[in-house]
Amino acid sequence: MQFGIFTVGDLTTDPTNNHTPTEHQRLKAMMKYALKAEEVGLDVFATGEHHNPPFVPSSPTTMLGWIAAKTSKIQLTTATTLITTNDPVKIAEDFSTLQHLADGRVDLMMGRGNTGPVYPWFGKDIRQGIPMAIENYHLLRRLWREKVVDWEGQFRTPLRGFTLAPAPLDDTPPFVWHGSIRSTEIAEQAAFYGDGFFANNIFWNKEHTEEMINLYRSRFEHYGHGSADQAIVGLGGHVFMQKNSQDAVAKFRPYFDKAPVYGHGPSLEEFTEMTPLTVGSPEQVIERTLSFADYAGHYQRQLFLVDHAGLPEEMVLEQIELLGTEVVPVLRKEFEARRPAHIPSDPPSHASLKAQGEDGKHRKVIPLETGKETK
Repeated sequence: MQFGIFTVGDLTTDPTNNHTPTEHQRLKAMMKYALKAEEVGLDVFATGEHHNPPFVPSSPTTMLGWIAAKTSKIQLTTATTLITTNDPVKIAEDFSTLQHLADGRVDLMMGRGNTGPVYPWFGKDIRQGIPMAIENYHLLRRLWREKVVDWEGQFRTPLRGFTLAPAPLDDTPPFVWHGSIRSTEIAEQAAFYGDGFFANNIFWNKEHTEEMINLYRSRFEHYGHGSADQAIVGLGGHVFMQKNSQDAVAKFRPYFDKAPVYGHGPSLEEFTEMTPLTVGSPEQVIERTLSFADYAGHYQRQLFLVDHAGLPEEMVLEQIELLGTEVVPVLRKEFEARRPAHIPSDPPSHASLKAQGEDGKHRKVIPLETGKETK
């Protein structure tokens, strides 16, 4: 099973001292967290994609390319790649290039984005978010799998005789996750293609997350990719740890109360009760994380948010150290002891996909959005 960290890259004032890092400092700090994650033995580093303040990671592949040059083992991915406001051609080019630079240590997570004002900045209409996500992703798959693409759709100009350069490493497209917290159409899309489904459940109660994952699993089986319990699932979560729970709550409370995505609503105690947010000792994080499988089933990737809400750099590095040395080794052992032999322990990697052969290479694909058959 894979464990790692993800960042949304918010630029938030530290409420304990009123210090606000510069954009330069925040980006540099995120790079330190990626290197620290590899150093302590974590498997994955993921960055979000945002194009509006107070966030800084507007160019994920640029950031991941830098990390690739400084690391050798850690898997590089996105916590969201905006399949709606980005051009599928540019996504195809950027991630093919990143694959080559990272020697295959790359996958990505598709998402629609839910910040309304961003859509018109890129000439898009948020009201078309779902059909745009479906059409754009089908085009992206073709760009990675066909030598010459002729294509015409609703949301971008037609392509005539287009050849992607560079092609995916070893003619093997990167594995794709589809991230969604509320859209059943996206769970359906992930299942249709046999891709992974990532439920970033940091805001939601377990009943909602369970319902979305069960839908994806049932449709994964329906489309013939394997049994429902073999579907590839990832979960998010937010943790803050100290050696004892009292210190953790006392230190984290001012950050939670002022957080741009948490604060000004339910209390810290209410939020930790309702959602997977875990504030406490490493032992409490282990116990809570193990319980996720009770409603999500056996899953393959767990990512933790550790740098949100203005936490200072040294505190974030401490969180990553605790994950790598005290939490993840126990989680690995416990999760694997429970996993039946027929259920994959890891999501597909570049090596496993290359060995299997390109998915879809010898069959026809029916676009989910039109029902028209294409080669």
